[in-house]
Amino acid sequence: MVNPEEEEFFAGPQTRWKELKFVVKVLIEFIRGFRMLHFVGPCVTVFGSARFEEKDKFYQLAVNVGERISKMGFTVMTGGGPGIMEAANRGAKNVGGKSIGCNIILPFEQHPNIYLDKWMDFKYFFVRKVLLSKYSFAFVVMPGGFGTLDEFFEALTLIQTRVMKPFPVVLMCSGFHTHLYEYIHHLAEYGTINKEDLDLFLLTDSVEEMEEHIRKYAIEGYGLKRKVELKPSPVLGEN
Repeated sequence: MVNPEEEEFFAGPQTRWKELKFVVKVLIEFIRGFRMLHFVGPCVTVFGSARFEEKDKFYQLAVNVGERISKMGFTVMTGGGPGIMEAANRGAKNVGGKSIGCNIILPFEQHPNIYLDKWMDFKYFFVRKVLLSKYSFAFVVMPGGFGTLDEFFEALTLIQTRVMKPFPVVLMCSGFHTHLYEYIHHLAEYGTINKEDLDLFLLTDSVEEMEEHIRKYAIEGYGLKRKVELKPSPVLGEN
């Protein structure tokens, strides 16, 4: 079922008052997100399908991914839902790491998982995507569907166009992504992307190789180090 508010928004120009109210709602959601995520520390975001169950091999791999990311000192951030997202958050909790979720409100299949220390429900996809990028120093892309591919290609686009620094993007599970990888090479052959753009991400099946890539380009590349934590302000709704 389509959200009536969004259906009205995409129907074309509205009254100035309605469009002002929409902008204010977006602004409020951004501010809430900024305040919630301000103190979570440097994050690595794990993307992947909500549809994989615990017994699936991709779920189990995502648990391992979450554990490795946490052991490196990062906060594990996901979309906050079930499937791969739950698995990565679960991995973080297994080793005593921080686990954060940015959950999108959908009419089906999306709900916060039980392994989150903190989460926020987002109404607008684009607000959520901006915040996932803002607080992440690396992306790990697991098997997924349209949403996962959207997040993967948006990250590559922002890096390619130098809107963001070239932080590490890891595409896990080469067998699952064989055709996608071949298609990206096809784009380079036709010249719609540069051959150098093929180096914007790492395709691997190895959690160790993922860790090495993130360590090299996120920790050493950005010069990350522990800082004195700022104190949250109750007046601003921070905790």
